[in-house]
Amino acid sequence: MTVQIGTRALDVDLLARELGNWRTSSRSGPAYQGLADGIRMLIIDGRLPVGARLPSERALADALRVSRTTVTAAYTQLGEDGYLNARRGARSTTALPVAPAATPITAAAPATLSLAEATLAAPAGAMMDAFAEAAREVMPYLHDIGVELTGVVPLREAIAERYCARGLPTEPDEIMVTTGALHAFGLILATYTQPGDRVLVEQPTYHGVLSAITTSGARPVPVAMTDDGWDLDAVHAAVRQLAPNLAYLVLDNHNPTGMTLSEAGRRRLGAIIAETRTRTIVDETIADMWLDRPMPPPMAAAMTARRDLVITVGSVSKSFWGGLRVGWIRAERSTLATIAAVRPSIDMGTAIVEQLAAAHLFARADELLPERRELLRHRRELLRSLLREHLPDWSPSPSHGGMSLWVRLPAPTSSALSAAASRLGLIVPPGPRFGVDGTLERFVRVPYTLPDDRLAEAVELLARAWHSVTGSSAPEPTALVV
Repeated sequence: MTVQIGTRALDVDLLARELGNWRTSSRSGPAYQGLADGIRMLIIDGRLPVGARLPSERALADALRVSRTTVTAAYTQLGEDGYLNARRGARSTTALPVAPAATPITAAAPATLSLAEATLAAPAGAMMDAFAEAAREVMPYLHDIGVELTGVVPLREAIAERYCARGLPTEPDEIMVTTGALHAFGLILATYTQPGDRVLVEQPTYHGVLSAITTSGARPVPVAMTDDGWDLDAVHAAVRQLAPNLAYLVLDNHNPTGMTLSEAGRRRLGAIIAETRTRTIVDETIADMWLDRPMPPPMAAAMTARRDLVITVGSVSKSFWGGLRVGWIRAERSTLATIAAVRPSIDMGTAIVEQLAAAHLFARADELLPERRELLRHRRELLRSLLREHLPDWSPSPSHGGMSLWVRLPAPTSSALSAAASRLGLIVPPGPRFGVDGTLERFVRVPYTLPDDRLAEAVELLARAWHSVTGSSAPEPTALVV
């Protein structure tokens, strides 16, 4: 689906900066062709949102220090290729070519492997112990009706203590327990948005949230991430132009890139949030899965004013087990009261036994989390080795945490790769799944959460799919160093 953002105008200086060394991007040909190629790849990669207004020809020519004729020719080329919609009397807007639906050549094989889920199996022994303890502690709750709209006290205390340890003073009544992080996000959407409202998101971002936004009738509006992370100038410009009702950001071990916003960046973002009065959801679901260095203090701790505008969402799904459907919202008391007033129209609280089990897992977090981080470090290095062996022309992101690599492909063929992999029995979501407007075709997310043998098998199938799409031959086998 293509989301048009007709009211958004691209800042000419930001566009010039994104284009970088466009003059040398084409090995041959006139200057306008290199400029057209540079803008086209920014659209394909999701750096420029579809439907945004390009700067005027004169403004871009001045910013790039080229003739207006060069920009005019580049815009004309982009229009002929389907990447630009020109309208008389108005600025041209970015677009994607409309391609005919592809006819599948071969039916997909039954899925035997999946790279769609970035999550680990449970620490089985600790999980069984936690449920055994929860079963023994549930008796007092059986004498009541079992409805806990904000969550049981032991779990809210455990979550609050974790925030205090990370540098964000938190009381238990500033926590609402939910049935997973996506449920938490749905409650916030239901409370603060109406159909047609805008929700600012990073591009790329977690695809589950994009689905939740569109299902609610709201409209996700993307701000592209760069190779270095968050472009806060672009975030500021987008918020001021679009005035979104909500913003959704993953600042810790970002899904899917694995990047983390620095403390200085958080202070700058906090100033933007306070100045523009933009209510912002910060997803900390993957915060525990740092691999190279610990996370900075939570975003809410960087707010020197208007802390009520930051709503933090967390979950035990990545830290302990996806099957334990327990998440939470951390926010100011007045914010939680507003969400609690809406919640009974959606659900009546989270299962109590699961909450008690989660509280016991938090009590053992300092024992369990280092083991899981070490497992992820090993599998991340294994995946990098496998990619070097089987797909040496792919470019994995230099992530420092999280549970997957965001990989740049040599060509914009992510959807074709996904289709080819499905015919081999491997599920791998295409890059556009993580974006708003059909871009990101030059990227694919590859988790490193499968057991070693399954991960090796998945990469071999991925390589076979890639070679079938590109018509290339597989590289000569080399010794695999793990």
